[in-house]
Amino acid sequence: MYPNKVFYEPAVLNYDLGKQLKEKFKNVPWLPIESHNNIKELRSNPNKEFSRMKRHLIIGVRKSLKYTPNHKVSDFLVPYTSSGCSAMCLYCYLVCNYNKCSYLRLFVNREKMMDKLIKTAESSEKDIVFEIGSNSDLVLENTVTGNLEWTIENFGKSKKGYLTFPTKFDMVEALLGLDHRGKIIMRMSVNPEEIIRKVEFGTASLEARISALNRMCDAGYKVGVLIAPVVMSDNWMELYARLIEQLSDGLSQKAKDQLFIEIIFMTYSYVHRMINKEAFPNAVELFDKSLMTGRGRGKYCYREDVRAMGEQFLREQLEQKLKGIPIVYVV
Repeated sequence: MYPNKVFYEPAVLNYDLGKQLKEKFKNVPWLPIESHNNIKELRSNPNKEFSRMKRHLIIGVRKSLKYTPNHKVSDFLVPYTSSGCSAMCLYCYLVCNYNKCSYLRLFVNREKMMDKLIKTAESSEKDIVFEIGSNSDLVLENTVTGNLEWTIENFGKSKKGYLTFPTKFDMVEALLGLDHRGKIIMRMSVNPEEIIRKVEFGTASLEARISALNRMCDAGYKVGVLIAPVVMSDNWMELYARLIEQLSDGLSQKAKDQLFIEIIFMTYSYVHRMINKEAFPNAVELFDKSLMTGRGRGKYCYREDVRAMGEQFLREQLEQKLKGIPIVYVV
C-alpha cells in the first residue's frame, strides 16, 4: 500500500514508528489533524468518495487500551496497532460502525500495547488468548509498518498466553522464519472465489489464501479457518459446497490435523447499502428482503429459519468433506 495522503496527529512524531513512517512516506502530503477519530474533511465527503478515501493513511496515538471479554476463540478482544483496512469488502462491519471511516488507521504507541499484553498474560492463572486483529487485517498492515513481525517477536518474551488474528491476505513470507514459539494463531478467512471477486474487493484469491495457511502451518504456526461471512446469494449452496471441496483438496494434511473452523453469517446495514450504491454502483446487491430481517438500528441479518437452514447445510458439507475438524461456533 502506498498512500496518496497521510493525515497525522502531530504527537506521532514523538514515537519511533511515527518517525519511521514519516521517512517512508516523505514524498506524499502530510496533513496534521486533531484526532484520528474525527477528521471532518473526510467525514463530510459524499459516499461516492469511499473508494478514493481508502488511499489515505491515518496515523495517530491509540488512547483506549480497554480489553473486551470474548467467548469464541479468544478470551479478550484487544485494541491494537491498527483499525480499518485498504480493502473494500462490501459488507465490512467497520463501515457499519464508523460510516465512511474504515480507511486504514495506524497507531504508533505499540510498546505500550505490548507491555499491557505481556503483563495481562503473565498475571493470569491460565494461558489466555488475545484477539489482536478484530478491527483490522494485521497481515495487510504488516506490509506498511512491520508491526506483525514486531509483535510476534516481542510477544515471544511473554512466559504465558497466545495471540490470534484473522486475515484475508496471503503476504505471510516475512512471518515464516520468525521465532513465534507456538504462541500465535492465524485464522484464514475464506469465501467462494465468486464472492471474493464480486464482494471482497482488494483481497487475496481463495487459492492464495489456502496456500498462505499451509505455509504458516508448515512454519509451526497454529492455524484455523473462518468461513466468513456466509453470503446467501442465489446460488450460495453450490458456491459453498465448492468452497468446502476446495478446502478439502487444497489444505495440507498437517493443517487439517490441527485445524478448527468458525462460521459467521453476514450482517448488513442501511449504511452499507447507501455507500455501496454510490461508491460501487455496478456491484452486487447484498440486501435480500426475502431472506433478511431487521437487527438493531439500521442493521439486517438473515432470518432465524434461513440461517438455521444455512448452518445445517454447511455442517453437512463439512462433515462429508472435512470430517472430524471441529466447528467451534456458528453465529
